[in-house]
Amino acid sequence: MQLFFNSELTKNDKQVSFSKDESRHIAKVLRKSPGDSLSVTNGNGLLFKASLTLVSAKQCTAEIEAVEVSPPPPFHLHMAVAPTKMNDRYEWFLEKATEIGISEITPIICEHSERRQIKYERFSRIITTATKQSLRTWKPRLNEAVTFTEFLSEKNKSELNCIAHCESSKKTGLEELINKGKSVCILIGPEGDFSSEEIKLAVEKGFQPIHLGENRLRTETAAIVACHTAVFLNQIK
Repeated sequence: MQLFFNSELTKNDKQVSFSKDESRHIAKVLRKSPGDSLSVTNGNGLLFKASLTLVSAKQCTAEIEAVEVSPPPPFHLHMAVAPTKMNDRYEWFLEKATEIGISEITPIICEHSERRQIKYERFSRIITTATKQSLRTWKPRLNEAVTFTEFLSEKNKSELNCIAHCESSKKTGLEELINKGKSVCILIGPEGDFSSEEIKLAVEKGFQPIHLGENRLRTETAAIVACHTAVFLNQIK
């Protein structure tokens, strides 16, 4: 199935128009014709079955014939991950985490962060593409970048809150803490790790120190390991 995306679609819409890029893909790459069927999601759990009425490289439109409502994911996984020095590494994390099943992402700016700005629109496009590729009808939420202290000051609604760090102190394996269906928030620091003060503050705010195995991992690797662990254990427990 080829899945397309339009965030503005509602349950009551009868027609869908595609962006210039998606129209070009439909007409030139897929070589679709009027009458062909397409699947479209709005990223909020709705899956639309549509029939093409106009096909051109500049503009494609389709008539919506049916709408299916997908239930939300069985648990909420929120990961707050520091941007990496090399931007493409963070983009790789966004793509793979979306495919695995992440629910929400917040870039956090930490004391040791070398990158302090993000390209929000580009990141959002990468998540959209990965949502379509993985046939997800729920697009992960991407929040604006905030400082570490700002993130901790926000009201956290997760039932399990964790911080992964490299200091040699007592930590628990993430797999020991995951309970099926319970929401999870995991903090992953920058290349230079969280500072001791940041770790102390997170613990004071109720975040449990965790490890992700014996090896020291890059930021984006640690984020993917944590993401996969949380999603996988929720599927089998």
